[in-house]
Amino acid sequence: MLFLSKLFSYEKMKDTIKSIVEYNDNKLSKSFAFFIQFLIVLSVITFSVETLPNLKPQTKAILNSIEVFCVVVFTLEYLARIFVSDRKLKFIFSFFGLIDLFAILPFYLSFGLDLRSLRVLRMFRLFRLLKLVRYNRAMRHFAKAMLLAKEQIILFMGVTLVLIYFAAIGIYYFENEAQPEHFSSIFDSLWWSIVTLTTVGYGDVYPITVGGRIFTFFILLIGLGIVAIPTGIISSSLTKVVEPDAEEE
Repeated sequence: MLFLSKLFSYEKMKDTIKSIVEYNDNKLSKSFAFFIQFLIVLSVITFSVETLPNLKPQTKAILNSIEVFCVVVFTLEYLARIFVSDRKLKFIFSFFGLIDLFAILPFYLSFGLDLRSLRVLRMFRLFRLLKLVRYNRAMRHFAKAMLLAKEQIILFMGVTLVLIYFAAIGIYYFENEAQPEHFSSIFDSLWWSIVTLTTVGYGDVYPITVGGRIFTFFILLIGLGIVAIPTGIISSSLTKVVEPDAEEE
């Protein structure tokens, strides 16, 4: 009887924690979600403030205390989600599980490392922004749309990489003799290829030969399509994701 009593108590505690951290259908759960979102924003703000020069020791101490508090809460949230998960390994290696891990990992890895390593690790704190996806409906729709269109996006990225490489080869043969300082190899030409196909065109490297300019004209036309295609893919996926939710309401 004692064992059954403990078992029921354990299951009740698990269900209570699960209703807080996973569901968003009660007042306590919604308060918890708002609290985590507030901490995410606060953490990002403190990250930015830390980069200000000549901060007073008192300010640094306050910022450090805020960071420690945020990490403790995020760690407890992460452990709680693992605890209530029915398939723990699946959660740990899921998108949200990895984001939750990366949000706290830099803090624990920073112990015993030099200052140069700390700078790199601090950048990974920006993963906390991705935690907002879990708590924002619009962001969840976007995440679902990306997953729905992942095959098309991967295919598109593969084609884009091939086009970038071919564009680099083409401009190399047109401009190598005229501008050996900018187009000395295909690898050097890749920079021009990337900024041209993405229609950024910084103007630091540009063709001067007739053949190179004609070639660039066609590459720019292809670049316009490269910018437009992902927009269409994601828009279509968003429509598929949002429509069922709208019908349920």
